[in-house]
Amino acid sequence: MSTANHGAGAHHPHLAHHFRTLDQQFEAGKLGVWLFLATEILMFGGLFVGYLIFHNLYPEMFAEGAKYLDWKMGAFNTIVLLVSSFTMAISIQYAQTNQPKKSFNMMAVTIFCGFIFMVVKYFEYTHKFHLGLKPGDLFAFDGGQASNLALYFSFYFLMTGLHGSHVLVGMGLIGWSMYRTKRGDFDSQHYTFVEGTGLFWHLVDLIWIFLFPLLYLVG
Repeated sequence: MSTANHGAGAHHPHLAHHFRTLDQQFEAGKLGVWLFLATEILMFGGLFVGYLIFHNLYPEMFAEGAKYLDWKMGAFNTIVLLVSSFTMAISIQYAQTNQPKKSFNMMAVTIFCGFIFMVVKYFEYTHKFHLGLKPGDLFAFDGGQASNLALYFSFYFLMTGLHGSHVLVGMGLIGWSMYRTKRGDFDSQHYTFVEGTGLFWHLVDLIWIFLFPLLYLVG
């Protein structure tokens, strides 16, 4: 994103006292966001490595576990998140070009997509619970062929549950961005929070792009 206009806003009302210019404040804020996102990648990366190790040890069990997932619901949620990434990116562009009303509307669409995603996950989870396909010692499904099928659903609930919590956090951040947009906090010189929220949301979407094939299409 261009920051050409930030340096001129040295007396901008949202310039923190410990920064000399808006440009410096923007770059510091963006660096902080990227460092935070790096820790998120490391956390999910550890789960992905664990998944790949156990998948290599028990490929038949993982293939059987995937059969109990509805890939159509997973694919639908993938499309929903892709749309939400697009609308979030557009909302940032509107914030950068002094169009707060359009930015607010696009964030509203983004948060609605997040709501749709969570509703779909709710129906997925309740169906698994009804069948007894639960993680770890809670596993109570009698129809499986693999004796360690609970391991697959431990990965499923841990990875999708952690991802779902990030979706909720992202929705909260977008909601706060909407409130601040309505209040008039952002303009072409000051939109760091909106862009940081967008980067977080894009990472959440990207993680799902990996989760979907690993969990739903592994068979």
